Amino acid sequence: MLDINPILLLATFVVFLSLIAVLNSWLYNPLFAYMNKRDDDIKKDLEKVGSNDNEINELNSKAKSIVMNAKLEASALREKVIADAKELAESKLETRRAELAKEYLEFEQTLAKSKEELTSDLMSQVPLFKEAVKAKFNQI
Repeated sequence: MLDINPILLLATFVVFLSLIAVLNSWLYNPLFAYMNKRDDDIKKDLEKVGSNDNEINELNSKAKSIVMNAKLEASALREKVIADAKELAESKLETRRAELAKEYLEFEQTLAKSKEELTSDLMSQVPLFKEAVKAKFNQI
């Protein structure tokens, strides 16, 4: 049946232990060292990324403050330009109003003169109308 050969068992055990020792020194230790180095590199990269996040946050806050300041300056400039435009429009309106008032005054004076001339013309022709009316009544 089955015989257990102690020499063969011992030889297999020695070969197994020597194989574990060889694999440990040639395969497992370098593999573990590589994995530990890779883990350390990953940690360093994550720390760099974390510090980059802080820098990015700082740069974002600076950019936001610059944009906010630019918006404030733009709104102040816009308000100034609007105020200047309103002032210019008001001055033009006042100038035009003054011109129109002057023209209206001249028109009123011309109208008054024309009224006086017409009135004087009509008054000068009143005796002729009276005579014409008398002649008409006499004909009736």
